[in-house]
Amino acid sequence: MIRVVIAEDHTLIREALAKMLIASHRIDVVGQAATGTEAVAQVSRLQPDVLLLDVSMPEKDGIAALADLAALETGTKTIILTMHEDEAHGVRAIRGGAAGYVKKSANLDELLAAIERVHRGERVIPEEVEAALGKKRSDHPAQVLSSREFQVMEYLAAGKTNREIAEMLAISVKTVDTHRGHVLKKLRLRNNSDITRFAIQHGLMPV
Repeated sequence: MIRVVIAEDHTLIREALAKMLIASHRIDVVGQAATGTEAVAQVSRLQPDVLLLDVSMPEKDGIAALADLAALETGTKTIILTMHEDEAHGVRAIRGGAAGYVKKSANLDELLAAIERVHRGERVIPEEVEAALGKKRSDHPAQVLSSREFQVMEYLAAGKTNREIAEMLAISVKTVDTHRGHVLKKLRLRNNSDITRFAIQHGLMPV
């Protein structure tokens, strides 16, 4: 049995996924988390074999949580779960230390296979992400952003205010505004509307 923690902020999805994995008789779901911070705490306490981590999480998103997870040195392998179809998120996840990147459009058998593969020490990476990993970081416009700038850019593109972003990321409004300024400068954009258009054009947000 592979010991798994599921980190997903939508309760119905998280509990349904847990039931399906348990019903396979191949997975032991030892913990669940609703935020990125909880996910890191669960891994520290339970030391599961595999963590299923949603990329879009409150408090600390999946990509940002990867650095904290690596620092724990528990040996837990992380699979990022995502609804995003672009390769940029996948590249950030794998470069951040994830062992796998699985889209939520996958079926249960595909997810089970991914869990078993990363547990064996393999990596599970979609072909388009694998191809993008071989390119220079500058090949995708968003790769010039830091992890935090990328987070802020996504929230701004989704219409969140600086204050809302500050509360979600537990940083000051001034810091959010600083990151926003860096995003605009690095991507050569003028305002939040441009950020939203950029995100849609480059597949960085579900539409």
